[in-house]
Amino acid sequence: MFHINNQTNRNYQKELDAVIKSLDENSPPTLLLHACCAPCSSYTLEYLSRYFKITLFFYNPNIYPKEEFVKRADELKRLIGELPMKNPAELIIGEYDPQEFFDAVKGLEQIPEGGERCFACYRLRLEKTARLAAKLKADYFATTLSISPYKNARRLNEISEELSKIYKTPALPCDLKKRSGYKRSIELSALYSLYRQDYCGCVFSKAEREAKRLSTK
Repeated sequence: MFHINNQTNRNYQKELDAVIKSLDENSPPTLLLHACCAPCSSYTLEYLSRYFKITLFFYNPNIYPKEEFVKRADELKRLIGELPMKNPAELIIGEYDPQEFFDAVKGLEQIPEGGERCFACYRLRLEKTARLAAKLKADYFATTLSISPYKNARRLNEISEELSKIYKTPALPCDLKKRSGYKRSIELSALYSLYRQDYCGCVFSKAEREAKRLSTK
């Protein structure tokens, strides 16, 4: 199994390149991939399905309201059915229990988007993914979240690596926005007419977006 280094100012895309280079293309490893939505999954699947057998894990108790959760899950199902992939992906829909999210971010409700509240949310979803990856005996686990320019790729990778030591499953280093990954996700979203939400997902990000919208009127 390929191991990553512990240096600061790391280039996670180059580390991913090194992992991919070490793989046997005739025997692709399994990857449990946390998915936040269809748009972020589009390029991620197009790219990583060439090298891994992917199971997507849609676990997002942060999403508000439930109708939004269902809408994003349905779009992800549709994308998997329509997107050509060298190694077809499977999908697991996690339980929707918003209380898990509220418990995870208790005391951080007033922190602005992009801060410690978001980091606690990262950990909640990544820990559930790492735990399931260990249960399924997946070769790696990762998340689509780093494709967004609004998400902190360094913290996502740091948390993933902490969890990999606990659950004994390697975390795949990722900064998927690199090499125009985010741009490609927008192109694929247009190509497949994917629903693109205008807020991260939680009730707090929704309120911030509404406040900004009102302030510009």
